[in-house]
Amino acid sequence: MFIFASQIMKRYWILFTLLVAFAGTCLSQDGTTVFPFLRLPHSAHATALGGENITTVTDDLTLTFHNPALLSNVADKTLNLNFTSYIEGSKVASAAFSRQFGERSAWAASVQYMDYGDITETDIDNNVLGELSAKDMAFIGTYSYLLSERWSGGVTAKFIHGSYADYTSFAIGIDLGVNYFHEENDFSASLTLKNLGGQVKTFDEEHEKLPLNMQVGFTKRLAHAPIRISVTLDDLTHWESSYYNPEGKDISFGDLLFNHVVMGVEVAPSDRFYLAAGYNCKRANDLKADGGSKWTGATLGGGLQLKRIKLGVAYANYHTAASSLVLNFSMGL
Repeated sequence: MFIFASQIMKRYWILFTLLVAFAGTCLSQDGTTVFPFLRLPHSAHATALGGENITTVTDDLTLTFHNPALLSNVADKTLNLNFTSYIEGSKVASAAFSRQFGERSAWAASVQYMDYGDITETDIDNNVLGELSAKDMAFIGTYSYLLSERWSGGVTAKFIHGSYADYTSFAIGIDLGVNYFHEENDFSASLTLKNLGGQVKTFDEEHEKLPLNMQVGFTKRLAHAPIRISVTLDDLTHWESSYYNPEGKDISFGDLLFNHVVMGVEVAPSDRFYLAAGYNCKRANDLKADGGSKWTGATLGGGLQLKRIKLGVAYANYHTAASSLVLNFSMGL
């Protein structure tokens, strides 16, 4: 199995290296961004596969948060509810509903919400004045279209609102995605551009960037086993500034590239059950700066379908202070 997987990796490595080089040249972006909650997990399936996956073709509405083109695979009239345990005091949740429109089109409406909890307000002398609240919310519309038997495309529009104490901001963002799926070979490849756009109303006088992200990836099922292997190259709009290098060593292109790799393995003996594990190289590298170990990039999860109901759960580390659980509930109406 591992020899076969290695052959798959070598076959598509040149293609993805060229795409990465293009991304690094044309879409390099550094500096701080606003509304980072847009990158928090909502899909247990994607979380279990390393936290970022844009190529798993299955009837799972949560995967459209990662690639709008995957909406073409979701059953008509699907309702989805999600909850993520994050840092203590913070709440992350989302909900979505999808409909098919004709033979080739589908649309979905969803909302993402994050409550950062109560924050103690103090003055310059550290006297407690009360408590502040901070919340982010995104209202989302997604549309996908089957371009041909093997190609699908999708677009997501996001209307984003943030409220931090007395400061508020409003932004508009767009996600674009395309997916190629060869059903006979069970091979899928995708390209996404996420969070294109910007603030319409700023928190203060400075306009900040949305967390722009370019991703490419593929998923391949092994020929004689119910196993899928996924590789996603994530955050291709940030390069050297995102690499944790406290010793100041020379960084090769290979080091930078590996820092953006997300790997996942999924065992799916049927459409009703899967187990998955993944590793996010960049997350492990980022959390080293806060004292995390190399295992902070590891993820685990699984899913189960019971008639019209689907359940998903995944475990991951997004912060050294706490582990996260992602819970999904979907139902066909």
